[in-house]
Amino acid sequence: MANYKVTHSKPRSFFPVYERKAELQHHTHFCPGCGHGIIHKMLAKAIDKLGIQDRTILISPVGCSVFTYCYFDVGGIQGAHGRAPALATAVKRSRPGSIVITYQGDGDLAAIGSAEILHAANRGENISVIFVNNAIYGMTGGQMAPTTLLGQKSTTTPLGRDALQEGYPLRMSELLATLEAPVYIERVALGDNKLIAKADRAIYRAVENQVKGLGFSLVEVLSPCPTIWKMEPINAQRWVRDVVAKTFPVSVFRDRTKEAAPRPKAPAPPPIEKVPEILGLTDGSHEPLHAEPACPPDPSASRDFDLQIKVAGFGGQGVLLLGEVLAEAGLDAGLEVSWLPSYGPEMRSGTSHCHVRLSSQPIDSPMVARPHVLFAMNEPSLHKFLPAVVPGGWILYNGDEVPAGCLRPDVHTIAMNFTQAAEDIGGARVANMVMLGALMQASEVLPFHHVVAALRRLVTNLHLFAIDRRALERGGELIEENQGASHAGPSESEHDCVLQP
Repeated sequence: MANYKVTHSKPRSFFPVYERKAELQHHTHFCPGCGHGIIHKMLAKAIDKLGIQDRTILISPVGCSVFTYCYFDVGGIQGAHGRAPALATAVKRSRPGSIVITYQGDGDLAAIGSAEILHAANRGENISVIFVNNAIYGMTGGQMAPTTLLGQKSTTTPLGRDALQEGYPLRMSELLATLEAPVYIERVALGDNKLIAKADRAIYRAVENQVKGLGFSLVEVLSPCPTIWKMEPINAQRWVRDVVAKTFPVSVFRDRTKEAAPRPKAPAPPPIEKVPEILGLTDGSHEPLHAEPACPPDPSASRDFDLQIKVAGFGGQGVLLLGEVLAEAGLDAGLEVSWLPSYGPEMRSGTSHCHVRLSSQPIDSPMVARPHVLFAMNEPSLHKFLPAVVPGGWILYNGDEVPAGCLRPDVHTIAMNFTQAAEDIGGARVANMVMLGALMQASEVLPFHHVVAALRRLVTNLHLFAIDRRALERGGELIEENQGASHAGPSESEHDCVLQP
């Protein structure tokens, strides 16, 4: 066999496969020509070269790059929108030996997170920030961002950004460079191979500065967004170089790495057993002060009840409203409730879903990982969430029959064309209420009058409320008319979840 030398390979800091989806595990979710994939590889290479994979903690944002934790084989924490610098501050101060990196887009860092990044930089936190600037909101549909160029069209500036109406683009690197504390701030661009090589060096340097303990470093990366810009990938790359870089000049705005001294090490934390005494919670004898006797269980308390529901479908199918009605009806029934919407970051082929919990006890988390009930309003949602439904649970599928490969004998399944039934009433948009009515008839999940009361509060238009109420009733009628034909599942003795608050 001929001798060969590997000069380029997949960084060790990436997972071997990307298990976010069951299919295409060698692909990312980014659009063709998106700059995130290039930046990801630069960052992974820097982590490998510096030998810090085992102590790196990457703070994920809200936006197109939300799934960094599915690609990087390092520690990962998901931050709320714009709050990555605050979260990074807490992580770095509590784990000073870690290497903490935030990865943020312009809508995340420069809009809702502008105060967070400003104060983290002003404190000189020893973190590294990768700021991806594509001059637009990508994930949510192309709205104007703080960095949108003057004259640039977006869904919220269809005539182009006007300085008198929307203000000027925010130049975050220049703004942060006016502060005294930052050590290193540079803007780079993914405009051609030469610029990409320069960006690679800048990202490495920003991470290296933290390894040396020098302080706050930020690299702003001008990045193409072909899908939202409506350009071919090669033209989007040129637009970065020839147009975007005129508003945001590529430059080093702060570099004090040569004269900056490493920040002093944080003092060691006290032993955990000393914390109660330090906080004044004991008198030094390790006995808690003002100890209260444990309360005996309330004999009048009702039996435990914890119903977990997932509603999923495409945008416009009333997924979130269905979840809200369930939560509001649960409140009327005297239950603890939670409702949590969830949006996919993909521009195409994504699903919208929400998590609903109805419980007789305080709810520890609004997330629903193992639903007792799944409303699948389209086939992709059925494929995605079917495996997680608990045995004995209920599945309501908006289709004439369950697709091949989606049959589960251990759950109750109701498959009907709820959309067609809704069309006969007042439009496809009330298919969600037809499905809810079907579940109420097939099980005893919630009393009908509580659901109607909740619906009335949420749908204030009397005409639309009347259509929605009729849709609820029609769902119940469908179950009565098709008893046994569209309902398959385990026998009554096999029920593992009881839907009766």
